[in-house]
Amino acid sequence: MPSRRDFLQSTAASALVVSLPAGTLAAQDHSRSSSEPGGQPGSFLDIRRAPDRVSVQLAAGHQQLRRTGGDRWENGGVTISVHEAAGALAVQLMAPSTAVERIHLRWNGPLDGLQLILGDAWERGYGDLEWRGFVPDRIMPWYAAGFDGTLTHAWGVQTGASAFCSWQLDPQGITLSADVRSGGSGVELGPRTLDVCQVLCRAGRPDESAFAALRAFCRVMCPNPRLVSQPVYGSNDWYWAYGKNSAETVLADAGHIVELSPDTSNRPFVVIDDGWQPERGAKGGNVGFWDRGNEKFPDLPALTSSIRQQGARPGIWIRPLLAPADSPQGWRLPRDQQFLDPTIPEVRQKIAADIARLHQWGFELIKHDYSTADILGRWGFEMGSDLTKSGWTFASGPSRTTAEVINQLYGTIRGAAAESLIIGCNTVSHLSAGMFELCRAGDDTSGTDWSRTRKMGVNTLAFRGVQHGAFYGVDPDCVGVTNDIPWSLNRQWLDLAARSGTMLFVSLAPNALGSDQRRDLRAALAIAATPQPLGEPLNWQHTTWPTRWKLMGGQRIYDWIPE
Repeated sequence: MPSRRDFLQSTAASALVVSLPAGTLAAQDHSRSSSEPGGQPGSFLDIRRAPDRVSVQLAAGHQQLRRTGGDRWENGGVTISVHEAAGALAVQLMAPSTAVERIHLRWNGPLDGLQLILGDAWERGYGDLEWRGFVPDRIMPWYAAGFDGTLTHAWGVQTGASAFCSWQLDPQGITLSADVRSGGSGVELGPRTLDVCQVLCRAGRPDESAFAALRAFCRVMCPNPRLVSQPVYGSNDWYWAYGKNSAETVLADAGHIVELSPDTSNRPFVVIDDGWQPERGAKGGNVGFWDRGNEKFPDLPALTSSIRQQGARPGIWIRPLLAPADSPQGWRLPRDQQFLDPTIPEVRQKIAADIARLHQWGFELIKHDYSTADILGRWGFEMGSDLTKSGWTFASGPSRTTAEVINQLYGTIRGAAAESLIIGCNTVSHLSAGMFELCRAGDDTSGTDWSRTRKMGVNTLAFRGVQHGAFYGVDPDCVGVTNDIPWSLNRQWLDLAARSGTMLFVSLAPNALGSDQRRDLRAALAIAATPQPLGEPLNWQHTTWPTRWKLMGGQRIYDWIPE
């Protein structure tokens, strides 16, 4: 079975190292690099200082900026400045009459003591997160970590930045690139100053694992996360129904998950995925009307009431940027008119009304999907350093960066949802952190293809589990309980997800719920319904599918390869 994408197309915060000096940021000896006790020389570089080189990319090409005194670099009407901001290095851009596409900051210093390096992903992971040696042209979105054999150091930007920020590490230093474009065109700021990002770093400590070090840094990067008070778990119907759902199948799903879940005050969710919206039923389309259900879902408020009466909490999926057929031309995204342009006030009003309606109907969890791909036209694994095709901008013009546009969209969704939980899928991780409570941190698992579940699910949980409870609640995606995947394999994924301390959602094909499945599901859901310590992959620096895990105070070994 293809992924949803293919289907539709066909520990408190750890202290930062040495405080910045007051006043002007002093230039440092380019050859200097520090290492904490027990670490290797040349493995940590404190970048909360004036960079050694600053340049910008304009439509005409790259332009080197000259330091003009203090902490400013200028050339051709473009100014970059940096200053201390609560233990971080704040970066600002001024370009009143010049369109700027990217800025690049370079810090020189030996990093040759590093053995392994890890980066994050623009939005979801796609089974491709891994520790590697030096690959100097490797684009590492949002943050990077380096392991020197003893200590794990980290560099990144604070969540909620106004640019798409990525890192490159080489044995001679670190480069930060900030994509400030508006769509695929240079941003035109006019008289305003853009607060690009806040640069952070953290030196490793001798008494922590690489996983613990990176999780501590995630807490530093996101000072104000929105976190749930109880574990989130339950069912989602996508990986057995694949859009062929109905009010009747949803109520049956609710019955199954309630029967299999523990009798506690923390009730399971029942999430209605794609398939409920108008014209998604008989015609099989996927158009952007969300004001009612289709013929299979005639009364959604009544359905939420029935779900709640069965002892579960209702949840629902939505693709908010899909343009209805009757959308005015001026509402449509210039890059692709199938989608709505979130810079248009009336579009944001429509999205707010759609989200608020779901809350009013009684849905306590709202899963919004596809917004990154709908805006940029690319999936995360396709974005690289380009993000999107060049030459286009939003209908309102190029006055705001893409990151600013997305931040505003997320704020609209969050505000309209009121008390309902928000889970982002295909959302920009570093921009959603602190905005939404939950995040689908990896691409689709599967109800029919074990290799896809192993690739996406295990990798996501291993490499993005550090973000759980620091950025948001991490959803590594579902366990698709169907007859197409041997239970001997799938039960291991169920066991790991349940014991990991992250979220657990299961897709329950009614004809696959035999006695073994029911027994294992009951045990897993009982664990997932109560708080657990965050699981730690123990051999994640050697494989993309870790087999050895520290879970609930003990160690477990999984075999992901079928016999």
